[in-house]
Amino acid sequence: MEIKRMVESIVRELIDSLEKQAVKRPKVLYIFYDSTAHEAFTDHFIWLNNHQVNHDILFLDGEASSWLGKHQIECGGRGKTIASDEFAPSPLEVPLEYEGIVIPEIDLDNAARAALGMKGTIISEIIFSTLVQNKFVLIGDDISGLKRADRRTLKTITLPKPYVNLFDYYKMELQMYGVEFGPLKQLAEMVVNKIHPNSETEITEPNISIKKDERTEDSGHIVYEGRLISADWVARESKSKPLRSLRVGKRTIISSLAQDMLKEKGITIEYAAEG
Repeated sequence: MEIKRMVESIVRELIDSLEKQAVKRPKVLYIFYDSTAHEAFTDHFIWLNNHQVNHDILFLDGEASSWLGKHQIECGGRGKTIASDEFAPSPLEVPLEYEGIVIPEIDLDNAARAALGMKGTIISEIIFSTLVQNKFVLIGDDISGLKRADRRTLKTITLPKPYVNLFDYYKMELQMYGVEFGPLKQLAEMVVNKIHPNSETEITEPNISIKKDERTEDSGHIVYEGRLISADWVARESKSKPLRSLRVGKRTIISSLAQDMLKEKGITIEYAAEG
């Protein structure tokens, strides 16, 4: 009987392995700053699974150490990369088996390092490696620039205005290198659209990309009909053309960073009455 059970177990394992080889699903990596941050993204993982996309989660343990499954991945500073055990990949090797990387929240320090091409932290090295391989990097938009640990320690949730401007500058630099920003709630949909561009999945609320039918223009005046205006959108539009006023609906959400940028650039906001 024991031999029969052993044979049956081996056959089942062989069948499972063959099925996994036959259908290899694409996979993305989510990176979180601590081991509890992922709990708010359960819906993301459900959405990915429903669209035939697998995911792994990497938890940061400080700036230079992280956990991917049972393996601890470490980097030891500029020019020195350490795999803490013989089976753990180095940070530069991590993106090799993924279609792309998702970072729901990035802080000022890591944004600066990534924008300047500097290594020395897990996130900066993974971003560098992913972009070099021409894979996508998605980062949450309208984030404070302070990591959760700093917010708890400093008892504040926002950076001072000069640092906010610096953070926005680094975000624009990252966009030049190929990093894409989008609303936190829509990152999973962005992943699916990246991996399955011909799928019928559409991101509608809030809109993360500005389509032609979402706005009309008239010599420096824009009538915006979307649901979300981010700081990145303001920076991109004001850079491409001079803006004097922006007309939005009462249900349109304007992020705090976007409001500050509009005020700083002297762009007036008008709210249209909705019938």
